[in-house]
Amino acid sequence: MEKKSLSRQTAEKLYEQIVVEKRLAPGDKLPNEVDLSRELGVSRTTLREALRDLTVQGVLEVRRGRGTFVSARAGQVEDFGFSALDRVRGQLRDLFELRSIFEPQAARLACRRGSDGEIADILEKGAAVERCIREGRDRTAADREFHAAIVRCTHNEFMMRLLPLISQAVETAIVSGEGQEALAQSTLRDHALLLEFFVKRDEAGAEHAMAIHMRHAMDEMGLEG
Repeated sequence: MEKKSLSRQTAEKLYEQIVVEKRLAPGDKLPNEVDLSRELGVSRTTLREALRDLTVQGVLEVRRGRGTFVSARAGQVEDFGFSALDRVRGQLRDLFELRSIFEPQAARLACRRGSDGEIADILEKGAAVERCIREGRDRTAADREFHAAIVRCTHNEFMMRLLPLISQAVETAIVSGEGQEALAQSTLRDHALLLEFFVKRDEAGAEHAMAIHMRHAMDEMGLEG
């Protein structure tokens, strides 16, 4: 709870600087993550959480490939709406807890049951995610298709029914900008390891790699267990 409280305090401080003190005007770009975390006296992880919260509220906006900017409607946000933010963060945490339970097993079953063509599809979709990250493009759709391809390989009807929840988790989690760079780089490393195990059809390896990927994602997003 301490880290969460500190991120709220950081969000409030930034809000005051923008809306009350007028240090930044609508359309202004925020300083880079290193400088801003040093100025506010917080870790980069805490800063990322605060920036994410302010983006959800509409105080900030992310312009892909350019950085984080003060929203044109920043002054219209009268309060932080932390109850709503709690719901968003709680929902995302719950979704990733669910993913952590069944996606490692899905990876294991995919190695066992997937046809050569289906494994090739997983590899192709994994490569698409990598290209998106390296080129700085939105990877939401590619990441969603990658994880869906794995679940399809399980040939398990009830796992397939969970695909909409996976899609929701992916779409909610991927928020571009400096604060998400660590998540993107973690995804690159985790996916590379996961794909190696799919190539070898190493069931145990794929299961563990997926579990690690879920844990890294939750850590980077500051989701408490």
